[in-house]
Amino acid sequence: MGNTVAREDFEWVYTDQPHADRRKEILAKHPEIKALMKPDHNLIWVVVLMVLAQLIAFYLVKDLEWKWVIFWAYVFGSCISHSMTLAIHEISHNSAFGNNKAMWNRWFGIFANLPLGLPYSISFKRYHMDHHRYLGGDGIDVDIPTNFEGWFFCTRFRKFIWIVLQPFFYAIRPLCINPKPITRLEIINLLAQLSFDIVIYYLWGVKSTFYMLAGSVLGLGLHPISGHFIAEHYMFLKGHETYSYYGPLNLLTFNVGYHNEHHDFPNIPGKSLPLVKKIAAEYYDNLPQYNSWIKVLYDFVMDDTISPYSRMKRQLKGEVKQD
Repeated sequence: MGNTVAREDFEWVYTDQPHADRRKEILAKHPEIKALMKPDHNLIWVVVLMVLAQLIAFYLVKDLEWKWVIFWAYVFGSCISHSMTLAIHEISHNSAFGNNKAMWNRWFGIFANLPLGLPYSISFKRYHMDHHRYLGGDGIDVDIPTNFEGWFFCTRFRKFIWIVLQPFFYAIRPLCINPKPITRLEIINLLAQLSFDIVIYYLWGVKSTFYMLAGSVLGLGLHPISGHFIAEHYMFLKGHETYSYYGPLNLLTFNVGYHNEHHDFPNIPGKSLPLVKKIAAEYYDNLPQYNSWIKVLYDFVMDDTISPYSRMKRQLKGEVKQD
């Protein structure tokens, strides 16, 4: 419990991220992949059904004993909430309506955000595009932990607490690393969310409201699906920056586990990423990969050489364009 990890800083690299070059190489060899660069309209109906499922759950828990409210918030609500954040991830890439209807995607993201209880969609889109353009960029990519996180969460027990508190760190990290002026759409996202939360409280009371908020916090913290936060870019093997996961939880997460494929082709919806892997198998089959997000969480805590510092970081050069 008390062992301190050996790493004392991030892994600074002075090369460009690998995804742009690999994308060019794959497209030159497999131009048929371009046909997959189109919106996934089924995403719209999946999101609508998920919102309806949570509305029904809000109603069903309103009169339960508190122990059952907490139980269902973790067992069901957390899965739907985390899955919805990854639907919002898809929507941030304009996967629902396509790039020519960008604003439709923004409004739909605000709608998808409602059962989470906390405004998220618009701000996530702004910062997530930076993550793709400037992967590991110092002061830009807020997916990289702060120096405090790397320094403090350096024992097994503290790393466990870090996993539990991941929603908190993802919320405050942008304010510490790369604060941006608030936009009109973010204000609309906030007002729409507050209005929805008030309506849920007025209609069904405190238990439904608690279920909504607890599901989001629990689902993004100590939860099997949360293994993807660490699996995607934490450097379990030196020199490898992005890792894919090919296990069954992709069914709940819009194939976010296909993460090398996603960074290589961010304009291909998650539904089609298994096809990318199949077509360009020679590029992906031999890359480091996972089959269990639970094991990723366990290894992160128990491996004394891994910590929040286990990320590649870049000093960006030239002009940086942000949303």
